[in-house]
Amino acid sequence: VQLQASGGGLVQAGGSLRLSCAVSGRTFGSNNLGWFRQAPGRERGFVAAIKWSVGTTYYTDSVKGRFTISKDNAKNTWSLQMNSLKPEDTAVYYCVIGLFCSDTGCGTTSYTVWGQGTQVTVSS
Repeated sequence: VQLQASGGGLVQAGGSLRLSCAVSGRTFGSNNLGWFRQAPGRERGFVAAIKWSVGTTYYTDSVKGRFTISKDNAKNTWSLQMNSLKPEDTAVYYCVIGLFCSDTGCGTTSYTVWGQGTQVTVSS
């Protein structure tokens, strides 16, 4: 399985970006898939996820109301619409599949597969 992320870039605070991730090589079934991010000097952290089979979504608190994760079953892709971006959203964003999710958030498992990162930079 391979994941290909796209859509990063440079944007001013308050602006928007849309990240997309395409997957090849497998079907998702009940997989939770989504996005993590890593800012310089910080650990990689959960951003958002979606359950492929039913569309249930999960978000870390800091992006709720600003980011929206969605999926396109026909194209085997999922996207992260990021609005009202803040400088603290600056990070390398990674798309992932094979997450474990609960009401308190999502984490990686032994089945987690990472895509390559895409840089998001928000200027103040």
